[in-house]
Amino acid sequence: MGAPRIISVLTAEALGTFLFFFVGVGAVVLNGGASTAGAGLLGVALAHGLALAVVVSALGAVSGGHFNPAVTVAVLVIGRISVPLAAMYVVVQLAAGVAAALALRAVFPEAVWSAVALGTPAVHPVISIPGAIAIEAVLTVLLVLAVFGTAIDARGPKVGGLAIGLAVAADILMGGPLTGAAMNPARWFGPAVASGTFDNWYVWWIGPLIGAVVAAAIYRLALEERARVDVTPATPEAPEGT
Repeated sequence: MGAPRIISVLTAEALGTFLFFFVGVGAVVLNGGASTAGAGLLGVALAHGLALAVVVSALGAVSGGHFNPAVTVAVLVIGRISVPLAAMYVVVQLAAGVAAALALRAVFPEAVWSAVALGTPAVHPVISIPGAIAIEAVLTVLLVLAVFGTAIDARGPKVGGLAIGLAVAADILMGGPLTGAAMNPARWFGPAVASGTFDNWYVWWIGPLIGAVVAAAIYRLALEERARVDVTPATPEAPEGT
C-alpha cells in the first residue's frame, strides 16, 4: 500500500473516530451534566449507535470503518489487515479519541463536563471488576460479530453501518449503567486522558480485547466460508488478484 493510500485510510479512521466520539460522548456529557437536557440512557445509546452507523457507512469503503482498536485487533486475528497497518490504525484511533474529548472539554463549561468526567466509562459499585471485564467482553463479541457478519463476510447483508450501529446501541442499553459499555479502548482512553480519570483503566482494555479475540476465533474456526476469502470493506486492502 503506497503512502497516499495509507494517508487516506488513516485520515478516514481519524475522522470517523473523532465524529463518533464527539457525538456519542457529547450525549453522555449533556445527559449527565445538564439537568434540563439529554434523553437518558436511550438517548445516549442512540447517539452512539446512529453516529457509528453514519461514519461506518460514509467511510467504510475507505478504511473499513473500524474506529475501535478492538475491531482492528479482531480483523488482525482473522488475517484481514497487516500488523504494521493495524498498529497505525490503533494509534490514530486513540489520538482521535483524545482530540474529540478535548474538543468537548472546550465546548462545555467545566461544571458540566466534570460532573461525568467527560463521559469516561466507570464501573458501577454493584459490579465487581471481573464482572465488569466479562460484561465488556461479551458486549464486544456482539459488536465484532456484527462487523464480521455485515461488513466482512461476503454472504452477509450489505446494510451499511446500520447493524453495527444497532449493536452498539443495544450494548449500551444493557451495559451502559454498569460499565459504560465502551466496547472500545479508545472510547475510554480519550475522555480519560482529557479528564484525568483513570480508575480501573484495565477494564476497558482487557474486556474489549478479550471479546474481540473470542469473536474472531469463533468466526475464523466455525463461521468463515473457507472457499471465499476475498476482502470486502472491512479492510482497506484486498488480496492480489481480486
